Amino acid sequence: MKTDTVIREATFNSKVCTYWLLSTTIVLALTVVGIPFLLIWLPLGYFFTGRYLAKMSCVLTDKDLKVKKGMFVRVEKTIPLEKITDVGMVQGPIMRHFGIHQLTVETAGQSSQGPLVSLTGINDAEDFRETVLQQRDQMRGGQSAAPAVNQTSATVADQSVLKDIHETLLRIEEQLKKQ
Repeated sequence: MKTDTVIREATFNSKVCTYWLLSTTIVLALTVVGIPFLLIWLPLGYFFTGRYLAKMSCVLTDKDLKVKKGMFVRVEKTIPLEKITDVGMVQGPIMRHFGIHQLTVETAGQSSQGPLVSLTGINDAEDFRETVLQQRDQMRGGQSAAPAVNQTSATVADQSVLKDIHETLLRIEEQLKKQ
């Protein structure tokens, strides 16, 4: 059985843990109910964000993008490159301060709203995004000959149907003139 060739493996910036801690701390501080939880959140959050980051991985192969993340609920997704429609980048003001980005992967035919996968804190996110998109385009380029033949035959079939419709309209027009 042939294994996929690994093109690039993502590494994650440790600053993402501080970003997660700070973001949650801000939300808790802004809510009156959340203020008491700050004393619990800070030590537990520090521990859990580090563990969560250690469990994250993203590997680009020649055929797909493999993503693993989660501590209690493990999520593993294999996304075929030909199904990827977009790899977006999001960077809010706190993310800009820490120099991190969130990559979002959207696919054709996904059933949910929003991205299929989002990954926060990939080192060199812009370069990783470009590598994924280039590999996707390269895969699509290798398969472009077959759809071109199908498009040509579809065009011939479309022209034939249009010609039949045109002839039918002419007959209807002639019948209306007789009445």
